[in-house]
Amino acid sequence: MKLTQVQQDMLDGKYGKGTQYAMKIQVAIGESFKAERMVPITRAHVALSNQEADLWFAEKLLNSGAKCRVAPTVNPGFCLSYFTEKNMASEEDANLMQRTHNAYKGLGAILSYNCTPYIDTNVPNFGEIVAYSESSATPYANAVWGAKSNREGANSALCAAITGYVPEYGLLLDENRKGNILVEVQAHMNTPFDYHMLGMMGKKIGKGIPVFTGLPKYVSKEDLRNLGAQLNTSGAYDMYHIVGFTPEAPTLEAAFGGKEPLRKVIITDEDLKEELNIISLEGNRQIDFAMFGCPHFTLDEVKHIANKIEGKKLQKEMWILTSSHVKEMADRMGFTEIIESSGGAIVPDTCPDQPCWRHLKGKIGITESPKCAYYPQRRGIHFVIRDLDTCIEAALTGEVK
Repeated sequence: MKLTQVQQDMLDGKYGKGTQYAMKIQVAIGESFKAERMVPITRAHVALSNQEADLWFAEKLLNSGAKCRVAPTVNPGFCLSYFTEKNMASEEDANLMQRTHNAYKGLGAILSYNCTPYIDTNVPNFGEIVAYSESSATPYANAVWGAKSNREGANSALCAAITGYVPEYGLLLDENRKGNILVEVQAHMNTPFDYHMLGMMGKKIGKGIPVFTGLPKYVSKEDLRNLGAQLNTSGAYDMYHIVGFTPEAPTLEAAFGGKEPLRKVIITDEDLKEELNIISLEGNRQIDFAMFGCPHFTLDEVKHIANKIEGKKLQKEMWILTSSHVKEMADRMGFTEIIESSGGAIVPDTCPDQPCWRHLKGKIGITESPKCAYYPQRRGIHFVIRDLDTCIEAALTGEVK
């Protein structure tokens, strides 16, 4: 790649060993994709992990003197204060989380601990070049906001935050952002849950950039969040278009860049139903808990739950995972009090795929998110997947029908 003098100086170690490590990695990535140059970024988001390998990498950069030139927001681990006060985290796990906090604080990250920064706290503008990791963040940034990001890994996004640059390839180039699969949605799309299930059509959609037609004129932020999150649960999608809605797809012709699609896919109600039957445990059973917020729930969703359960008592545990920003708003607006009075909990800064949930091992939960159901399976936690209102009713009665 052709490097500027500043970039070459980073690679040569003139900005310190930590920055040199980061630039070496990025140059290697760029060369593997035949990038011709590095370009500056204005934002970053790091899907941090408090697991040992990712923590080792972050601490290595910190101990080598690295600092973020572009302060990134970060993904959730688990809320240390909440889970240690309730004796729900082991000493070893709490230590890893504290070390993770210390490492990213030392690197100069924004300690947001939120997997939906693209909605509230780190929203890019059209055309901005950014470095986002997190499976729901990259498609939202690219498709909804029209920013430009490749689907970074946690470590490559951190390297970008440290150097302030990314190699120019992939979705940073306009010609690679055009759609090539026409997805005609004939299913009824009435709730955010329907978009969860549409996103789970990755196997049927296949490899490429989908262009969706047939969707309602208005698509909410929750719908879009769910679509992107599940597209990267059922497949690998950095970008999509919704004709007449997303900024780079005002028309079908614009979405495809004037070319014909490679193939056409039709999605029906029956497709969504069949997929749900595959990924969900069967209903008509007792459940042990309900969990929402993968990706993190919005304030509107917290309000919806509060309205549904106000004055009632939950028969089972209900865990609602949000950003600290949403949690603070819920506190101020009285939603937290309503939910806690019913027996539920709003927990900030926390992901369902964390060791703090070990008390749920071997239990059956209910959730509206296929992504939430997918990742905790490796921890021995399994889910029935249903729409949000059915999940709320199950938490109130103790069973799902």
